[in-house]
Amino acid sequence: MTTTLINPATGREIREVPSATEAETDAAIEAAHDAFPAWRDVAPGERARLLRAFAAIVGDHNEELARLEVENAGHTIGNARWEAGNVRDVLTYYSATPERLVGKQIPVAGGVDITFHEPLGVVGVIVPWNFPMPIAGWGFAPALAAGNTVVLKPAEITPLTAIRIGELALEAGIPPGVFTVVPGKGSVVGNRFVTHLDVHKVVFTGSTEVGKQIMAGCAEQVKHVTLELGGKSANIVFADADVAAAAAAAPGAVFDNAGQDCCARSRILVQRSAYDEFLGRMERAVVQWRVTDPGDEASQMGPMVSAGQRDSVQRYADGATVAFQGATPDGPDTAGGFWLPAMVVESADVTEPVWREEVFGPLVAVMPFDDEDEAVALANDSDYGLSGSIFTNDLGRALRVSRGVQTGNLSVNSHSSVRYWTPFGGYKMSGLGRELGPDAPYAFTEEKNVFIAH
Repeated sequence: MTTTLINPATGREIREVPSATEAETDAAIEAAHDAFPAWRDVAPGERARLLRAFAAIVGDHNEELARLEVENAGHTIGNARWEAGNVRDVLTYYSATPERLVGKQIPVAGGVDITFHEPLGVVGVIVPWNFPMPIAGWGFAPALAAGNTVVLKPAEITPLTAIRIGELALEAGIPPGVFTVVPGKGSVVGNRFVTHLDVHKVVFTGSTEVGKQIMAGCAEQVKHVTLELGGKSANIVFADADVAAAAAAAPGAVFDNAGQDCCARSRILVQRSAYDEFLGRMERAVVQWRVTDPGDEASQMGPMVSAGQRDSVQRYADGATVAFQGATPDGPDTAGGFWLPAMVVESADVTEPVWREEVFGPLVAVMPFDDEDEAVALANDSDYGLSGSIFTNDLGRALRVSRGVQTGNLSVNSHSSVRYWTPFGGYKMSGLGRELGPDAPYAFTEEKNVFIAH
């Protein structure tokens, strides 16, 4: 059985990729299970060296990986180069883990008490189609560093970079079975990660609906799980902010990766006295937003990943009044692609689907507010709580609103809230657990306590 891959910019078929059967998935899991004892027992310095070698070879193939992502996922070439570089950097960061995965000595009477962090075993990582490279690295790098083996399922429609990274791991000297990429359907491969007794943790990034199913399945075995799910993040702009800067930055916060980002600031809240100025300035920025062939060095936004995703977003646009929008390419090379323009809607009701639901495309809703309390209440009126931004020049307000908004990651006067050396995850239906940052490897371990009597 195979999957036909489509270039989102052209709508043309690019290649066929095998889809693993349940038996093939089981074989990969069993190979990872067999490889685990030796990988767990690799000396910390040697495991660190192998991870650094893995990082280096990914870095050496940055352009190759980026071009694969442009072709397979429709990412702009600039974004794709950054994404490949992020895999390299995350591997480098966690290569320090093996020599620093320390426990504690806890004072007790009558002896010595010490703790150990021991790897879980086989970890199943399920990656979405919107950021195939970075999200894969966020899962497999800390898991490998902590001494686990990993089986990774890329999204069915965007597997090419994961497959290549799996090949590069072997070239870097990572032993066979330690890191295995298993392309295929979620209902087959992903489901087997959940149900197989030898998989001791599942890391899933994707929709809240599927995340709930995975969480329920893992509960059957009391299996460890990390979930990074949906988002409907708010970008809150106060009148005392640099409104021009906030308006100029707003398109990038929602239209990057064509809005196919769970951290997209797809709700913009603007204080009423600055509303007209903000909207006027944002319109000028959106009209100038460069939506072109993603292989073009100047491109700021490529196509939707698939026809189905394009049509889903278009339905939201059809049900709303678009205030203004950008352009799409009209050349013969992009005629069959899955294109949408950058679109801005003015919302007047918090029950509107475009305001409440995760659109996952280049469509943003804007709404005015009157005061700080209303801004926080509107931002929190959501099932999600993943990310968000606050624009203000009042430090006290920035701190108050940051503490008041129920979300896992916030930026003040910027939209940069995901860094591999800081924790990332969501409140409410946006997920469970945290990825990245210095503590991520501990989430792939069991803590063992040992008391030794005098």
